[in-house]
Amino acid sequence: MTDGRRTNRRSQAWFGAQGRSGMLYRSWMRNQGFGHEVFDGRPVIGIATSASELAPCNAHLTRVAEAVKRGVWQAGGLPLQFPTMATGETLMRPTAMLYRNLMAMEVEELIRANPLDGVVLLSGCDKTTPAMLMGAASVDLPAVMVTGGPMLNGKYRGQDVGSGTHVWKFEEDLKTGRMTEEECFFAEGCMARSNGHCMTMGTASTMACMAEALGMQLPGSAAWPAVDSRRMETAQAAGQRIVGMVEEELRPSRILTREAFENAVRVNAAIGGSTNAVIHLTALAGRVGVELSLGDFDDLVRAVPTLVNLMPSGTYLMEDFCYAGGLPAVMAELLGGKLLHGGPVTVTGRTVAENTEHAERVDSDVITALDAPFQPAGTGIAVLRGNLCPDGAVIKQSAASPHLLTHRGPARVFDSPEAYHEVADDPELDIDENTVLVIRNAGPQGYPGMPEVSNVPLPAKLLKAGVTDMVRVCDGRMSGTGYGTVVLHVAPEAAVGGPLALVRDGDPVVLDVPNRTLRLDVDDAELARRRQDWTPPAERYTSGYTWLYTQHVEQADRGADFGFLRANRGHEVPRDSH
Repeated sequence: MTDGRRTNRRSQAWFGAQGRSGMLYRSWMRNQGFGHEVFDGRPVIGIATSASELAPCNAHLTRVAEAVKRGVWQAGGLPLQFPTMATGETLMRPTAMLYRNLMAMEVEELIRANPLDGVVLLSGCDKTTPAMLMGAASVDLPAVMVTGGPMLNGKYRGQDVGSGTHVWKFEEDLKTGRMTEEECFFAEGCMARSNGHCMTMGTASTMACMAEALGMQLPGSAAWPAVDSRRMETAQAAGQRIVGMVEEELRPSRILTREAFENAVRVNAAIGGSTNAVIHLTALAGRVGVELSLGDFDDLVRAVPTLVNLMPSGTYLMEDFCYAGGLPAVMAELLGGKLLHGGPVTVTGRTVAENTEHAERVDSDVITALDAPFQPAGTGIAVLRGNLCPDGAVIKQSAASPHLLTHRGPARVFDSPEAYHEVADDPELDIDENTVLVIRNAGPQGYPGMPEVSNVPLPAKLLKAGVTDMVRVCDGRMSGTGYGTVVLHVAPEAAVGGPLALVRDGDPVVLDVPNRTLRLDVDDAELARRRQDWTPPAERYTSGYTWLYTQHVEQADRGADFGFLRANRGHEVPRDSH
């Protein structure tokens, strides 16, 4: 029934077992119409799919899974599809980030508990990609990521519009009377005209690119639109490749090295990627024992220019990026400037340098050259320190207003995003363009889940006066599609007693991005007095998953993972079930 090479497969502990156990495992599988020959020791490949109509970005992944299955069969494996939860930022409240760790835990346990030799991970929306990578990394069976691809470019009145990015723009137009409710309602459909995730360089596109930059996704596959036939070709190729990875025992621990993470951090800077990549890459590094600090996201990118001209930092969208050469073209450009490591192995079995050897930039307006970049070196994510963020905070320079990167202004403090929204449209609101909006209690524990609420809209009266940006400081996150001079991920967060909890209206806040500082110009003695008066917020949760989350989530600078989920727990075959 098997040969010597195949009896060592992990799946054979189930399907190659003798007696009652083997009979049970095989017979129940045969109720799906499988013949006995599929239990001959061939690699069993799990296809983990987060397809869900409650996660619109992932709704089409069932079709993608069929393409993966074709590839697995072609390469001589047995494909078995299984569902995972879908953490779509589009609908989930209070935030999909609250459930990223839960999904990672589920993915890890499902892979380990089942007769799998390798796995293909199908993801789409923001948190599904890092959650699947985190779970797979902690099991360390051969794994390849297939993201579902971006939507086609949005089209509205003759112009390209980007999901997310234009939501914020249309909101401003609505507030200032430049757009009617009816026009806004019509524009909604224009932004989302096909299957797929956000076609801006938001978090979904960023994390697809990060999976490719890390070597966990086939070259070029991050950018193909969801409805392009080559998305299915990519999926089929991934199905073929995972069988080879099982034969080669090519596991995430061999791919996700320190050099691979350094590459991803630099690629994120070059593509103008989302600040959320900081949270997710840090958490993923913790799963494989790679030391990746918040400071690395500043130190590693200072020499890296922004090469990609995509919203929210630029003009174009993911469909344009794909046809301009996609991520291989960006990585080839960085390799040419000695800004990437060429040696890390990838899911192809080849190195980064080998994968990008023949990549080319087809459109230099979309993907610019190192010697004529879209934005100069040092315009990526900056990591700030100071008495307002002793454990760090981040700002996306490429999406900020240059004149505000050095700024001093009085704080206007809101204890929740809701508190700000209640007064944001008040024409008498005592705020001007120099004010620094401080939104707190939006961190991992405080909200809970660290939602994308930091880029609050400007006060209506300032928008009507022509003000287009102002400094905002928050312990929450911002959508990767967002823009503006927004300081994010302030750590420690206010809810655990971070200095953000001590800020009062009128306190001078000093932002100095060139010198990487964010501080409150209040003397230490006064801050000490305020700390004595501070009391932690009452615990709102006493049971259930949210209680577990608030008890165990780490702060933003450590990736907001659960401390007990860090590390690789391996793929030892569990004890028998009968």
